[in-house]
Amino acid sequence: MSDGLLLVLAFVASTVRISVPYALAAVGGTLSERGGVINIALEGILLLGALGYVLGAYYSGNPWAGLLAAAFAGLLTAALHAIVTVYFKADQITSSLGVNLLAFGLTRFILKSIFGSSSNSGSVAGLPDIGPLAQIPGLGTLLGNPMVWIAVVLVIIAHVVLFKTPFGLRLRTVGEHPETAATLGLSVAKLRTAGVLLSGVLAGLGGAWLAADQRSFTDGMSGGRGYIALAAMIVGKWSPKGAALACLLFGFCEALQIKLQGKAIPNEFLQMLPYAVTMIVLAGVIGRSRPPAAVGVPYDAEQK
Repeated sequence: MSDGLLLVLAFVASTVRISVPYALAAVGGTLSERGGVINIALEGILLLGALGYVLGAYYSGNPWAGLLAAAFAGLLTAALHAIVTVYFKADQITSSLGVNLLAFGLTRFILKSIFGSSSNSGSVAGLPDIGPLAQIPGLGTLLGNPMVWIAVVLVIIAHVVLFKTPFGLRLRTVGEHPETAATLGLSVAKLRTAGVLLSGVLAGLGGAWLAADQRSFTDGMSGGRGYIALAAMIVGKWSPKGAALACLLFGFCEALQIKLQGKAIPNEFLQMLPYAVTMIVLAGVIGRSRPPAAVGVPYDAEQK
């Protein structure tokens, strides 16, 4: 295999690897918003999911326990957002931002309490590679990583569930016409809560990817990925498959930014590249994207 082809394959592998946390968070956001609940809290859920992975792996010594802990941390964080917005009918954007602020403060407090530093944790085990696949030239770092396969399977499952199952139809109904869903005997609150909780599990796993890849937790390591995941969700037109494909574009930009470092290009320009592409793509797409009709609108059965 030629050196040029190996470099291309390595760049492809880097693009997909970088896209994984974006895709998990974006698909999670899609499920939440399809049910009618805005979830800007993806940023905070990613962060708490990453910390959950580190704590789980640190205390158990098992990275798979860390993965479960990350999913559970995401679930609990999303549950807080669901309780505040679905049952207490608070403003969904305000609640999301509150969760993000809570996550940034809580992670620092836990880091300081357990590791004696508010900026980073100790080292933990990463997920083991899939042996034979990890030996493939150029693509070993991609195909040998179990989280890549987990992400691919979850994106497919989410797309099938949302568009091919009764649950998905009901979830989309409460996001478009909650009054109609209620007249059919469906529980708007339970379905919306389910969508938010699923988003938390997926985004929590996205956080696990960040911590497992770095084998530690660093303060603020989500790095705005939750917000880019929301942009990918919009670009993907609130479809799990579309959101995942949009994440590949943003992953490509970030991989390109890393590849071009050290070249005759200002570092500041490279750092803003993924965000600039996000804004340009949004400007071209958002006018043609139609969000769920009832997203962001609390449903109060007593007023109907």
